[in-house]
Amino acid sequence: MVDRRTFNVVILGVGFLFIFTAFTTCGNIEQTVVKSLGNGTFSGSGYHSLGIIYGIFSFSNLLAPTVVTIVGPKMTMFLSGTLYSGYIAVFISPSTWSFYFTSVLIGVGAALLWTAQGQFLVENSEASTINRNTGMFWALLQCSMLFGNLYIYFDWNGKTEIPDSGRRNLFLSLLVTSVLGTLSFLVLRSSRHEEELLSEEEGQSLLSTRTMYTQRANTAIQDTKSEFKTILRLLKTKTLLLLSPCMAYSGLELSFYSGVYGTCIGATAQFGAAAKGLIGMSGIVVGVGEIIGGGLFGLLCKNSRFRRTSVVFLGMVVHFVAFYLIFLSIPNDASVVFDTSTQMTPYLTPSVSIALLCSFLLGLGDSCFNTQLYSILGHVYAEQSTPAFAIFKFIQSVFAAVAFFYSGYVLLMWQLLLMVILGFAGTLCFFVVERTQTFAVDIQEY
Repeated sequence: MVDRRTFNVVILGVGFLFIFTAFTTCGNIEQTVVKSLGNGTFSGSGYHSLGIIYGIFSFSNLLAPTVVTIVGPKMTMFLSGTLYSGYIAVFISPSTWSFYFTSVLIGVGAALLWTAQGQFLVENSEASTINRNTGMFWALLQCSMLFGNLYIYFDWNGKTEIPDSGRRNLFLSLLVTSVLGTLSFLVLRSSRHEEELLSEEEGQSLLSTRTMYTQRANTAIQDTKSEFKTILRLLKTKTLLLLSPCMAYSGLELSFYSGVYGTCIGATAQFGAAAKGLIGMSGIVVGVGEIIGGGLFGLLCKNSRFRRTSVVFLGMVVHFVAFYLIFLSIPNDASVVFDTSTQMTPYLTPSVSIALLCSFLLGLGDSCFNTQLYSILGHVYAEQSTPAFAIFKFIQSVFAAVAFFYSGYVLLMWQLLLMVILGFAGTLCFFVVERTQTFAVDIQEY
């Protein structure tokens, strides 16, 4: 018989699997979908929408813990899932105002969803089960990159244009998937921590419901103020200042592999009728790279300082190889063309195998950087992990938002060059931090 906590973790993972199957697929194809719209009144940009989402998400993280504390993680995740579903629904019958309005809402919803997820996972774990539960959740989440993109590959393969009926059928399917994930949160059972809180509140029979919620809100606000002060203090530390370029780079490459690269493949004229279907296959291969990299470097190398630097160096090399191959084989105007396919000719004839190899390398390299950033932050700020991770997500999201906004205007080679420069600087700074930590440990042992 599965215990309640394990049941909750599995249902949590399944809910995120469904919601992010819809959202990840949407993010991968939305600029291509927007470009295909025959609606002359629609003037939105998929890049701008994603930029708004990540920008709002970065700042909403500061207030999300307060909301989660007052409302509770289970109901917060349900409400956030509803916002995700609303964003997906917009593509069934697109309009510019609803497109950007739901982008703002989903930015807020994303902050609430991930904050609630972290709290709920911790509440349903113990010291002996936290690694297992995190691994289970992560494995289910990463599979979200596979199923929706597989649908795209089979449905769009051989099509040069995306008809309105095909778009509506696709996003109806994604909407149903997202709604199922949202409804699954209602199946979650209360954790012992929540039951203890309810018992305490029920025992205070003299207090009204309004008074109890007011007390919760006041406590949450005080905790938020305290955490915000800690964040400001940590931002001034040498370690976080040095890690900032690496965090910023993770934001740039996040925007590139999750939204820009797929659009570039779909716009490459040399791929012909296979171009649109390759967007889905690229998303699948990125997911495979993420899963393999996360499994190898997140689980096998989690406690070694030497291996952290090795994995980050591998991530840099893998990404630089991918960037060079993309520079050679993808037209320079692939990220900026809107009404037509690419007009420029790349140095090498575009190859499906090279394009998919780059997709795999992008996913693998991303897992290298993210797993090791989480690892070093957890190691250095073991007692202040929550504000440290909040800073990481803030910096990453801000730079992802900035990258999405310039992606529709800057030629591909300049985007790649910027990532190479920041990636090299970030890796170098990561090495300095790791060396500093090693030196500090050596001094203590001495």
